[in-house]
Amino acid sequence: MALLRAIESAGRPGDRLFVDPLARRFLPSSLRMVARLAALPLAGAALTRWIDRRWPGARSSGVARTRLIDELLARALAGGVRQVVILGAGFDCRAYRVPGTEHARVYEVDHPTTQQVKHERLARVLGTLPAHVRFVGVDLDHDDLARALERAGWDPALPSFFVCEGVTNYLDAASVDALVRLVGHAAPSSTIAFTYVDRALLDGAREYAGQDAIMATVVRAGEPWTFGLAPGELRSYLAERGLELVEDLGAAEYRERYFGAAARAMRGYEFYRAAVARVPGAPSNSSAPGHVQAG
Repeated sequence: MALLRAIESAGRPGDRLFVDPLARRFLPSSLRMVARLAALPLAGAALTRWIDRRWPGARSSGVARTRLIDELLARALAGGVRQVVILGAGFDCRAYRVPGTEHARVYEVDHPTTQQVKHERLARVLGTLPAHVRFVGVDLDHDDLARALERAGWDPALPSFFVCEGVTNYLDAASVDALVRLVGHAAPSSTIAFTYVDRALLDGAREYAGQDAIMATVVRAGEPWTFGLAPGELRSYLAERGLELVEDLGAAEYRERYFGAAARAMRGYEFYRAAVARVPGAPSNSSAPGHVQAG
């Protein structure tokens, strides 16, 4: 995703969906050169065409859902939310580029090894690590997520905005269950924006355009997708875990939101979905239920 965000950020101001000035800094040197080429009109157009042929829908889906979640986060911050939890943060840079995050406490949750790399890159680029960000080293498949967050200062009695982009498809069912239940036990009006893949892709019940190239790529990378949800069952799945579904969009839908009529010609990645859910009720000062074991 860092490469796709870097390429999008190199586009013309009137055309790009967002600007992530740090994305390029997390790329290896070979891919940084690719990102630089994206800023050249002819080379950039050729590059995006090649990516779209090689991995149908991956780029357009990736940048459209990035814009979607950016907007949701900005709206939550404007509405007064002061706790943001980015689950499986990786090289996500929303804490450093979305206006309003500097006035909130942002908890970046990821594996300690990944976080160490991010620490080093951020320190090199920014000089010092921003005071509003706290890094929470957690293995989402094994560690107690709630306890780790609370040790870092997260207050379950205050509304939070959770981001869980590109994470659930790499976990097992028990870990996703624990993660969702944690959010469901957060303060009323807390919200989560998350992505997931259609379970039909993983169990072979449905075929999607371009799926073979995508699945082969994640397997070669040593990160096969392991979990999916059935869109028709999402509302009840969330309700059982204390959340109400607000919106559930397939790639074709969220691409159309940002690419307009051009989205009709975009194909691929229709199995990848973005959803929003919230904890029912108005905010209160009551504490959430106890710890939830992730994994």
